[in-house]
Amino acid sequence: MRIAIGSDHAGFGYKETLALLMREEGHEVTDVGTYDTVSADYPDYAEKVALAIRNGEADRGVLICGSAVGVCVAANKVPGVRAGVSHDTYSAHQGVEHDDMNVLCMGERIIGIELAREILRTFLSARYEAEERFQRRLDKVLAIEKNWLK
Repeated sequence: MRIAIGSDHAGFGYKETLALLMREEGHEVTDVGTYDTVSADYPDYAEKVALAIRNGEADRGVLICGSAVGVCVAANKVPGVRAGVSHDTYSAHQGVEHDDMNVLCMGERIIGIELAREILRTFLSARYEAEERFQRRLDKVLAIEKNWLK
């Protein structure tokens, strides 16, 4: 799978660890930064990951900041992106299976690295289940997005 990963300074440590894990598991990983722990603005990296999804350069995205909230808010401003905060495995797979979530957001200051690894693996192994009720709801979400793009 092609995955874009990014973080601000508060998520840099996990970004490095999780990018390595994904590469070791055979994924094609594009690291959009940041590349150190110097203070960085999370919207810059959230937009880069979101654009990789929007432009078809990545199948999924991973964003990490201190809480996951900032990168999630910023990524969801890009049409076609469905980012969600997941600090547990249930929301990581359910978000993909029911909502077609394509960007996972995690907070380095919220969860431990072992849990982050487990959540990431769960997210990457999940597939959208296009059952009628899930597709109906997703279509409504996409219609909201389309309406606001006018």
